[in-house]
Amino acid sequence: MASTVIGSSIVIDGEVSCEGALVVRGSVKGQISVRDAVEVEPGAVVEASVEAASITVGGTVVGDIVVESRAELQADSSVVGDIRAPRVLIAEGAAFKGSIDMEG
Repeated sequence: MASTVIGSSIVIDGEVSCEGALVVRGSVKGQISVRDAVEVEPGAVVEASVEAASITVGGTVVGDIVVESRAELQADSSVVGDIRAPRVLIAEGAAFKGSIDMEG
């Protein structure tokens, strides 16, 4: 599976969309729309609404998250915003402020 990687020194202000998976190591502000998975690595900052098949957050996300299958917040991650996903996993040590909607 091909992944698009936003490197640690990259800052994007605007809309990011792609067909495959997206790995964020840098900073994105605006909107992310991905057909596959999104991975926000530790140290990465996303200030955007995110729509994807699934998301794994190891860094920081400020914005609403809408995913088709699963949202995972890893230890030491931070999310401020609402999450809409059928399955949500929040690891011990993760910070979350918002609401969760797990309905279809």
